[in-house]
Amino acid sequence: MFQVKKRKLKLRTKLVMVLLVLGLLWIANLFIDERQQITQAESGLFSENAILVDLNSGKVLFDKQSEMEIYPASLTKMMTAIVAIENLPDLEQRITIPDEIFDKIRAENASVAGFVSQEQVTVRDLLYGNILPSGADAAISLAIVVSGSEKGFVKLMNDKAKQLGMNDTHFMNATGLQDKEHFSTAKDLSKLLRYSLQDETFYKVFTAKRYTTSATNVHPNGITFNSSMFEKLPSTTIEGGMILGGKTGYTDKAGLCLASLAEKDGKQYIFITTGAPGDHNTEQFNMTDAIAVYNQIF
Repeated sequence: MFQVKKRKLKLRTKLVMVLLVLGLLWIANLFIDERQQITQAESGLFSENAILVDLNSGKVLFDKQSEMEIYPASLTKMMTAIVAIENLPDLEQRITIPDEIFDKIRAENASVAGFVSQEQVTVRDLLYGNILPSGADAAISLAIVVSGSEKGFVKLMNDKAKQLGMNDTHFMNATGLQDKEHFSTAKDLSKLLRYSLQDETFYKVFTAKRYTTSATNVHPNGITFNSSMFEKLPSTTIEGGMILGGKTGYTDKAGLCLASLAEKDGKQYIFITTGAPGDHNTEQFNMTDAIAVYNQIF
């Protein structure tokens, strides 16, 4: 009788040990799969720099040269937006588009939202014009209404960058137009986006697909903006979720850039990429990368 009980005890002990080993192997396999997926994602990316962050926890889930100095192009306008929002509490405040901004815009062949000199528009309209069509006219107008000049506004941008711990960032303008002293990193831009998305107004603008301004003295039916990301994104659907919003950027030296927000299985993520090949007329490799990486989150 005693020997039978002893045998049963040994069998139970062996069974527990087997289950424990199987459990450890399963856990180890999860980590191996994750490493393999990260390696595959990095080797397959078109973008030179990338970072994937859990929006809630701030945990970095994927990184590719995210601390390398880059030109942020129009991803700069995320900083323009949040600084304007924090300094202009009345979104219905009407301002007049200044004459002096257009010489610079034409000289640089910068993208515009479509506002014209002396047009009277709201702060809200400028915020959407700054992000959705990436309008330099909207960005510089916001800068002037906040600080009286773009130069004064840039100081606020750099102050905010320091506040957010963006230690490898320096701004020279509110638009992202090329300047050798205007630089950032993908990691710094992820800090900026994670902070900015906490603001309700910024979140609404960043995730909008389309927006029509209020009536103005020049455009009685308003101006309709379409998101430059959603216009070219092949699909908003990813495995287990969708891409919620984003901001594109491009200059010859910056390459194709993208800051995006996605939700998958009830969690939200931000993904920043810079330095993808191509231009506005090619395949949008910045978006190709975003879809590929979001699909690999598990």
